[in-house]
Amino acid sequence: MSLTFHWFLPTNGDSRHVVGGGHGTPATPSGRDRPPTVAYLSQIARAAEDLGFVGALTPTGAWCEDAWLTTAMVSQHSERLKFLVAFRPGFVSPTLAAQMAATFQRQSGGRLLLNVVTGGESHEQRAYGDFLDKDARYRRTGEFLHIVRALWEGGTVDLAGEHLRVEEARLARVPDPVPQVYFGGSSPVAGEVAARYADVYLTWGEPPAQVAEKIAWIRELAAEEGRTVRFGIRLHVITRDTSAQAWAEADRLLAGFDPQTVRSVQAGLARSESEGQRRMLALHGGSRDGLEIHPNLWAGIGLVRGGAGTALVGSHEEVAERIREYHTLGIEEFVFSGYPHLEEAYWFGEGVLPRLAAQGLWRHPHTPRPQQAAQVPFAS
Repeated sequence: MSLTFHWFLPTNGDSRHVVGGGHGTPATPSGRDRPPTVAYLSQIARAAEDLGFVGALTPTGAWCEDAWLTTAMVSQHSERLKFLVAFRPGFVSPTLAAQMAATFQRQSGGRLLLNVVTGGESHEQRAYGDFLDKDARYRRTGEFLHIVRALWEGGTVDLAGEHLRVEEARLARVPDPVPQVYFGGSSPVAGEVAARYADVYLTWGEPPAQVAEKIAWIRELAAEEGRTVRFGIRLHVITRDTSAQAWAEADRLLAGFDPQTVRSVQAGLARSESEGQRRMLALHGGSRDGLEIHPNLWAGIGLVRGGAGTALVGSHEEVAERIREYHTLGIEEFVFSGYPHLEEAYWFGEGVLPRLAAQGLWRHPHTPRPQQAAQVPFAS
């Protein structure tokens, strides 16, 4: 089976420096270096699909552009790339969300994937008018996905749940294909929802031993539900021709972290209710020392960015080896990003993917577009 690789659309802005933000913290000023215009994001999308990435994740929250609107626009400037759209169930009705997904599938040629984000920060949720606590939000997410999946199957849904109520809900046209549901969460109630409704369980880039524990946990819960779940991991990446070059780039990024920004971001993230975010913070403890927490796994990104805070750093061969290590645990899908996202996509796509292909672990999902030859005028 070929591994699946996704890239990331930086709808909070891009830069040659790390753009912080997420989990209730604002995007850092570096996000203004390359604003997230449709033109720039479309450049990244076209590069990703040519290089062999299957999809691209777009984040959700107050710190970035809206994922639904942005990907709908970018989809019109790309051909094959799928869009892993992050959205929060509490912000839209389940019937409307099911309808939006069906419309997206028809208008994009079946290129929608859904990343369900329950929302780990109550203070940010309240800004959107959502006043449930975290566990209640997960229970609502379960009801939401129950309704959406039933609608996608063509059913008529009546549900009077703890948090959601619909009567005679039905779609005029169901999506074809039905979007795959990606879901993450490290708390007990999150595991229950993932086991019942997720197609792919996503974890942030923790060391392999911790990832193995998560996989075993979700597999057991899914088996109790009579289901199987695939597994993916969300990481940043810094890959170069040599290990020294890659670590020099990591050191350059680290040198650009303003101490006051680090303190401010860490203070903001410390009040996060997300178990996954707590686990990310524990990997570095707010310190610049000892950031290589496993061979080629660097926790430096998490000093200034919420959510995914670790990166694979090393030569192309080393990064490929770490991917094989995670794959051995059961990871089939990888969601990567890097700064800046356009250039780093090429470093990974031209440096790591051919090595994985040579080992039989990956194959290009499409025939790459032929490159346009430069137009050189004939000499007279």
